[in-house]
Amino acid sequence: MKRSSLFSLIKTALFSVYSSTALGSSSVHLYNWYDFIAPETPTEFKSETGIAVVVDAFDSAEVMQSKLMVGHSGYDVVVVTSDVLPSLIKAGVLQELNRNLLSNWSHLDPVILAKLQVNDPENRYAVPYLWGTTGIGYNVDKIKAALGDNAPLDSWDLVFKEENISKLQQCGVTMLDSPSEIFPIALHYLGLPHNSKKPDDYKKAQELLLKIRPYIRYFNSSKSREDLANGNTCLSVDWAGSVIYAQEANESTRSGRKIAYSIPHEGGLMWSENLVLLKKAPHPTQGITLINYLLRPEVIAKTSNYLGYPNANKAATALVTQRIRDNPGAYPDKEVIATLFALEPLPLKLQRLRTRLWTKLKSGI
Repeated sequence: MKRSSLFSLIKTALFSVYSSTALGSSSVHLYNWYDFIAPETPTEFKSETGIAVVVDAFDSAEVMQSKLMVGHSGYDVVVVTSDVLPSLIKAGVLQELNRNLLSNWSHLDPVILAKLQVNDPENRYAVPYLWGTTGIGYNVDKIKAALGDNAPLDSWDLVFKEENISKLQQCGVTMLDSPSEIFPIALHYLGLPHNSKKPDDYKKAQELLLKIRPYIRYFNSSKSREDLANGNTCLSVDWAGSVIYAQEANESTRSGRKIAYSIPHEGGLMWSENLVLLKKAPHPTQGITLINYLLRPEVIAKTSNYLGYPNANKAATALVTQRIRDNPGAYPDKEVIATLFALEPLPLKLQRLRTRLWTKLKSGI
């Protein structure tokens, strides 16, 4: 759900070293996805508050979660994906937020807050930071050339019906390497609970995915956006932010390729990245100050503009660049949001089953 590059890794590492060595004890330690904040935000926060942001970065939710579960991580504020929240809450890792210290809470969109309550009841521990959807990115002209003008662009039929996806094999189909997202989508398409607790349901979803497996060129979470942008593929089950990247790349180069993003009418998957304060945060006052700062409309809008993802701050929408806020892939309307289902956790036994089924799927067995 995030983007990264070698440059951003180097930039993040250098900033972290600089912050920790040059700026003394008035600091806050942020554990975040690579390149998942507007570059100017930490500097502007320090200029206003005198508090340096010491940044450490992770590249997977599993790495982040394992480090937090060990305890005494040294971090204050962490960006946590929505489906990871329940396990951290249950383990007592997170500190309940004091709303009296979050004067900017009122800017949050109640619709997004309501969706988040699936994983954080009553919104006690987490503040939605950025959010997005998983849907279908596609090359308009290539899809129409393969399937005609009546191609089901607004339906998961485009992906899950063999008669459709088989015709797209030549122009290239990719899919996220993310069982936690693809299985819920497949279950939902089959009319089963997207977060089913029945092992047999996951086997049914695997059967559906195995039928289309021969037509998927690869499973990937980063290369897909480049290939869609460059015309090397024509369809990708992907994050909205990745498809928006491909759209903007083509607009900037004036390639003439038309890239679109669809949230199927059957419903798409919604996820959110959230700010939390650790119970053992060494700098809790600075941590809550940073969270409140990131809730400012003018601050979070810069990160949305930088990354292309929507934020949960309703007062910030007008400050997001028009190309993003008017893009229905980034900012779907309320009717579409109502069809979205949230990313949720599974019991460990089912997580392991899902992982095994996914491994077999990828290998084509």
